Amino acid sequence: MTIEANLARVREDVTVACRRANRPESSVSLMAVSKVHPVESLLEAYAAGQRLFGENRVQEFAGKFPSLSACTEGEYHLIGPLQSNKSSKAAELFHSIDTVDSVKLAQRLDSAAATLGKKLPIYIEVKLSHEDSKHGISPEELPALLNAIAPLENLTAVGLMTVPPWSEDAETARPYFRHLRELRDAQQRLHPTLTRLSTGMSNDFAVAIEEGSTCVRIGTAIFGRRISPDQQA
Repeated sequence: MTIEANLARVREDVTVACRRANRPESSVSLMAVSKVHPVESLLEAYAAGQRLFGENRVQEFAGKFPSLSACTEGEYHLIGPLQSNKSSKAAELFHSIDTVDSVKLAQRLDSAAATLGKKLPIYIEVKLSHEDSKHGISPEELPALLNAIAPLENLTAVGLMTVPPWSEDAETARPYFRHLRELRDAQQRLHPTLTRLSTGMSNDFAVAIEEGSTCVRIGTAIFGRRISPDQQA
């Protein structure tokens, strides 16, 4: 199957999931997770009409970026953990940082965005599982972080993001998606820009849509099995 064919199938699956959830298709964005895939795969997806992409590492995407100059409508989000010492480069390369999890990182991104003369949307990553491999702040820390971000003139907290424990049974992710939506809803009165939820991947996006996701992050179903950097030709 080509990337174009995979995209068509995934878009149809998202449409079906939206209908089942009684939501308009326009309320859910499809992010093609292109991390650990060559730039040629991004270009093929772009040619097939895909515009929103997720990348995991600043350095990896910096290597791809020069080849994307003709993709003027492309929107690129950082969806992997970000070290604060790479915040300036991240602010320069990406349209949104979806994994902010500390005041220090937010302040550095704000300073970098100010230097660039841009307003940078961000998502707060919330850790809802007990897995050591997961990143993010705890639910209890969320109000204080949002309050600290609110005065920063060059950042806008637009949503929350989480990654639940992986399971072949998509239903196991539902409580995590629901919890994140409840956290978002509880904070919206004080932070009205906080409207989005980035949840759901290839194996559980239908459940995520049922629980209010506004952006599903699909990688394998579009690009195929990920290739580790040391396996790339």
